[in-house]
Amino acid sequence: MSLNRRSLLTTSIGSSVLLVPGVAAAASEFPPVPGMLGDRRANEMWYQFDEVAFYNASQEIQDTYARLAAHVGVPNFVDGFRDVWLDLSAKPGYPGTYADFARPVRRELQTLSTLQLTSFDTYYSPNSTRFADAFGWFGEGVLFDPRRAALEQQVHTMVPITNYHGWHAYLRAMMLLGIDTVRWARINPVIGFAWAVQSAANPSANTPNPSLPVGTVSALRASWLPRTSEHLDRDFKSMPYPAE
Repeated sequence: MSLNRRSLLTTSIGSSVLLVPGVAAAASEFPPVPGMLGDRRANEMWYQFDEVAFYNASQEIQDTYARLAAHVGVPNFVDGFRDVWLDLSAKPGYPGTYADFARPVRRELQTLSTLQLTSFDTYYSPNSTRFADAFGWFGEGVLFDPRRAALEQQVHTMVPITNYHGWHAYLRAMMLLGIDTVRWARINPVIGFAWAVQSAANPSANTPNPSLPVGTVSALRASWLPRTSEHLDRDFKSMPYPAE
């Protein structure tokens, strides 16, 4: 399998170190990173998210990914969930049929949910408007982090952009199985917002990117954040970019 920094939790090596949620440091307390651009806290959140979920995942998380991949039948479980979701959501019986498909890996999806929510909660409170900002900057590609220079992917953004679809797909499975449903129902439109912003910005993954006009981002935020998961089910059928 070809690896990249935004395969959104497909496989990892090493051990993980996760900060304690609810004890997030002030941005001024983060160590300085020469050459970093963009919001310091958002850079740190995405960097550490990668550390625990991708580059230095624990053995438990690696095993979780392997079982999810085996369940969907392809090495990249994100793509696998996306393809199954696209198929079943277009047929009668959805969402029940999709919940039935995901139920055998409920424990693995719970592990994945806990990992991601803990990562986010370390840096932002669940009700923080800055949390949506961090996703917007992620979509714009304005979070430039030289700590990833060796990987030639120094911008925190989604590569490939269709991983947003996979993220939506397995989050929908979580929600249908009652896994942190309220939390993910609130985060799902934030993910859609990041996808829409990135579709407009088309950022580079390794060089600093200009910001989008403030009015453009504000309009996308106002459009996407109120959307329900059912609305997003329709939106994410458009690939690779939103239809609107």
